[in-house]
Amino acid sequence: MHIAIAGNIGSGKTTLTSALAKHYSWEAHYEDVDENPYLNDFYEDMQRWSFNLQVHFLNSRFKQVIDINNSGKTVIQDRTIYEDANIFAPNLHSMGLMTTRDFDNYIRLFSLMTSLIKAPNLLIYLKSSVPTLVNQIQKRGRDYENSISIEYLTRLNERYEAWIESYTGGGLLIVDVDNLDFAKNKSDLREVIDKIDAKIHGLF
Repeated sequence: MHIAIAGNIGSGKTTLTSALAKHYSWEAHYEDVDENPYLNDFYEDMQRWSFNLQVHFLNSRFKQVIDINNSGKTVIQDRTIYEDANIFAPNLHSMGLMTTRDFDNYIRLFSLMTSLIKAPNLLIYLKSSVPTLVNQIQKRGRDYENSISIEYLTRLNERYEAWIESYTGGGLLIVDVDNLDFAKNKSDLREVIDKIDAKIHGLF
């Protein structure tokens, strides 16, 4: 089974992925943020590096899904291949930070890749307000995230909401994380686990 967690920057995807992997003894697949050769450059000059960054993420996540499908295990994935094409790349294009030529090329590549893979059995969307995202980003203190603007986060949030509203890929669970703390509050984590259990049992 393939479980995936989707959500904006700072919504708590990695924290929840770790907690659920531990609770269920699932194998976790994380986003390769620290090993991404374009991320620092991207936040310094988005227009120059947007296409390179998005292609890197697309390639990385496509390989992840292939590995998940071939593993025969239950895997929980931190961020999906669909978020890049439905949220991040279109946002960069609309902001004038990715050319139409590059964007069209990217979408054709995404369409080809996703025609060869299955959507997750269950998608968990972490719904968050922008103030919560900003607070979480500041708390973790990654240098390259210091330049992320509130406008950028707001645009991404709007695209996430639109994508989730029309999502038909498979099972979907929406978790409002504004008043939850998975890391520190066991009852908050239990609440999410109970919702996941109900969804998973409904899949079979």
